[in-house]
Amino acid sequence: MMDQDLKATLSRIVEALDRLAPPGVPGADIGAAEAYVWHATGHRLEAVPRVNRVNIDLLMGVDRQKETLLENTRRFAKGLPANNALLWGSRGAGKSSIVKAVHAHVNRELGGPPGPLALVEIHREDIPSLPALLSKIRGSTRRFLVFCDDLSFDGQDAAYKSLKAVLEGGIEGRPENVVFYATSNRRHLMPRDMIENERSTAINPSEAVEEKVSLSDRFGLWLGFHNADQDTFFAMIEGYAAYYELGVPAEELRKQAIEWSVTRGSRSGRVAWQFIQEVAGQLGKKLE
Repeated sequence: MMDQDLKATLSRIVEALDRLAPPGVPGADIGAAEAYVWHATGHRLEAVPRVNRVNIDLLMGVDRQKETLLENTRRFAKGLPANNALLWGSRGAGKSSIVKAVHAHVNRELGGPPGPLALVEIHREDIPSLPALLSKIRGSTRRFLVFCDDLSFDGQDAAYKSLKAVLEGGIEGRPENVVFYATSNRRHLMPRDMIENERSTAINPSEAVEEKVSLSDRFGLWLGFHNADQDTFFAMIEGYAAYYELGVPAEELRKQAIEWSVTRGSRSGRVAWQFIQEVAGQLGKKLE
């Protein structure tokens, strides 16, 4: 009973404070930070003091994807037309790393940090609050790259409708100062077996999944990522080793890298970075 009384009292206090607070102004809390995280609870943006990312030159084996996304982002930051982008494919292939590296590179080209382009990360589970986020930043003089990592939807998930409306189909549409980038392991943002199952059980198979599959069509850029071949994997390893001045001979580095990739069962940018962290740790060197 005491807990219920306390909750009721706290609720009344919060409501009173809300009434006393001045109305929010779209874009008012967007300061000079280079990146933000969106919190659906409270509809607020939290500045990120230091973004976890790597230098764009260290991203090997994805030159075409890197250049395409870089040019699209560069145009957007300059106020020119640009596309939403879906980066899809293998886990650990560098999809999210490229988004963050491209953002930093473009800002530095244009006089940053912080630069004219703010990176805003929205978590997958917060997609239904995307319209609220866009309302908050629509009136800002800055331009925003809204980024969702590991985006996908299952059969019972209706959150994709919020994203679909925002990307193109809503009354207001996507704000002129916003572009949306997402990464996913799935090209169509939903599992293939779910697509086939809905087609086989629906009265009209072609319409059963059209709404969900067509979500990926709202992205003007589709960039595919795949596991690296051995030469590319070695190039990643040696690029990291040179950049961080680890001083390990190339032959020894390759030998260890092969053993490491076998234990991991794949060759990717993530596996290469994990290997470099292991080598640096053994050498007692910090990666800074």
